Amino acid sequence: MKIAAKTKKASTGAHARAAELLPERELRRIVDTVLRLAKSTGAEETEVHVDEVASALTRFANNAIHQNVAEHGQTVSIRTVLDSRTARATTNRVDEDSLRAAIEASLSLAHSQPKDPRLLRMPGKQRYRTVNRFLKPTAILSAEERALAVRRACDLAIKTGQVAAGIYSNGQSQSALGNSRGLFAAHHETHSEFSITVQEGSAASWAKANSADVRAFDPQKLAGRASEKAHLAVNACELPPGRYTVILEPAAVLDLVGFLFYDFAATALQDKRSCLNDRMGKQLFGQNITISDDVYHPLQQGAPFDGEGLPRQRVLLVDRGIPKNLVYSRAAAKAAHKPPTGHGFALPNEYGEAPMNLVFGGGDSSIDKMVACTERGLLVTRLWYIREVDPYEKVMTGMTRDGLFLVENGKVTGAVRNFRFNQSVIEMLMNVELLGPAVRATGEEAFEMVVPAMKVRDFYFSEVTKF
Repeated sequence: MKIAAKTKKASTGAHARAAELLPERELRRIVDTVLRLAKSTGAEETEVHVDEVASALTRFANNAIHQNVAEHGQTVSIRTVLDSRTARATTNRVDEDSLRAAIEASLSLAHSQPKDPRLLRMPGKQRYRTVNRFLKPTAILSAEERALAVRRACDLAIKTGQVAAGIYSNGQSQSALGNSRGLFAAHHETHSEFSITVQEGSAASWAKANSADVRAFDPQKLAGRASEKAHLAVNACELPPGRYTVILEPAAVLDLVGFLFYDFAATALQDKRSCLNDRMGKQLFGQNITISDDVYHPLQQGAPFDGEGLPRQRVLLVDRGIPKNLVYSRAAAKAAHKPPTGHGFALPNEYGEAPMNLVFGGGDSSIDKMVACTERGLLVTRLWYIREVDPYEKVMTGMTRDGLFLVENGKVTGAVRNFRFNQSVIEMLMNVELLGPAVRATGEEAFEMVVPAMKVRDFYFSEVTKF
């Protein structure tokens, strides 16, 4: 249940300043207030999540800014336990009357739930590794600075006779989690993102990056890359469908392999809905594929604790093509007689857990090197509209978009009409010939992770699309 008030959201001027978030002591005060109020209600245990987000966004299209908005909001989510029943209610007001109402709503919902014999007591105090993901330059980036970067990107498009559209955003978020058994955890981080699509006639290309540190990417370089590829994409030829060697840029890799993340959840295997059922410990991918879940990797974002407040552990999921380990929530760990790994979602939930910070091992082959050693193949910028066809074999369907190029005799020779693909991710990861360095990648179909570019043989395209 959610008890809601309006989140602050407004158009802003070019000189609008970044919003100030609450100090950690204030987050702790909110948590302590909820726990104090809950004591007199009959709740056996209480858990509190406090989340606060401040973000700003500049949106542009047709080579001009058309929207600039900022948003600042907070929520308090309260879970209570009563006689092996649990439920959660959420409010975005922090006065005592509103917090008391949310506690009562949570208890009322808990009363209506069936008993859960597997429900565990809330965890006690924990110790966490320090991660620093708050970067002041990101937090203080102004609307004026975003507008200047957008203007430069649009000026480049105008100069080349193209049309640019996209977004530039920045902000910060923080979360605190506490419970009636003395646990308290807090995390504060910044975020920034630039995305641009450049169109030339009916051809288009795209570039995108995001990071906790706004200095980690250059909007002008991203705009230049999209502009060059859009120009190259003009007058695309049509090729027959079939199996091709492909060079997948990191965004294309991300949006395919991102569909694997739930498969490494212990609950998914227990429920027989993972592609890893009966495949753990067997050679499933190529020997050049190693995957871990690592929230502490320098290119990752996120809190060092999970939805119940357990410290996240680094977990080696795939070692040289062999699935080795799963991630466990507290409940899944108890059922499997394993230690929890700190990957559980906030309770109650139907999914259990999942690795949210995937890191693929990379190689030393750049995209240019992959192109240079390819006799005939396709260079893929990104994929979209991806859907699962066969969950066990992990067959996915979707389409190429924003730049598909023919490679002949080690050179990019022109653009190709887009294809629909029907491809098993498992088969794809068996057919990886070369890997680029692992980078933080962002796409449109999966959450951000650390992946390399890949050269893959026998990638199956089933038909030509209409655009």
